[in-house]
Formats: sequence, C-alpha cells, structure tokens
Amino acid sequence: MSWFLLLCAGLFEVVWAVGLKYTEGFTRPLPSLITVLAMALSFYLLSLALRTLPLGTAYAFWVGIGAVGTVIAGIVLFHESTAPLKLASLALVVLGLVGLKLSSPA
Repeated sequence: MSWFLLLCAGLFEVVWAVGLKYTEGFTRPLPSLITVLAMALSFYLLSLALRTLPLGTAYAFWVGIGAVGTVIAGIVLFHESTAPLKLASLALVVLGLVGLKLSSPA
C-alpha cells in the first residue's frame, strides 16, 4: 500500500509541476487552485508512504516519478524536445527507480 501511495504522490507532483506552467505566475485562479491542491495532496500522500518506507528511497522515488512524469508531460503538452540524449537520460532515471524499488525491503 505504501508504494501505491508513493506512486500517487509522484503523479500529483507531475500535476502541480505542469499546473505551475498554467498558473502564469499564480495570476490565473483555477489553475492556481488546482496546482496548490495537487501540491498538498502530493505532500500528504508522501507523508503517509513515509510511515513504512525508508526516507531516502521514498523521497528519491517521489522525485523521480515527478521528474520523469514532468518531462513526458512537457513533451506531450508543450512539444518539448525529444532529443535522443534526453530520452536516454530519462531511461536511466527510470532504471534507477526500478532499482530503488527492487532494493527496498518494504
């Protein structure tokens, strides 16, 4: 259950990171509200996952999900670069996340 909570926390991190782009410096009310709510949910779910998962592993996994998800969202939503080196680097991050999951006792 903790890993599922952590995955959800990471996905909400993607929502708030993308939401920041749409807030236009927190000048747009609805995107700003969605972004702040996603931030709160992300931190809350992370805090629940930390009840049983090791801090370093959980935090790195949370950040990794957020980073990978945000890069993918940037590619899909904002037509950002898909340069081979960028995609290869993203694959390395995903491999690191898999390694963290496999090496965790929880």
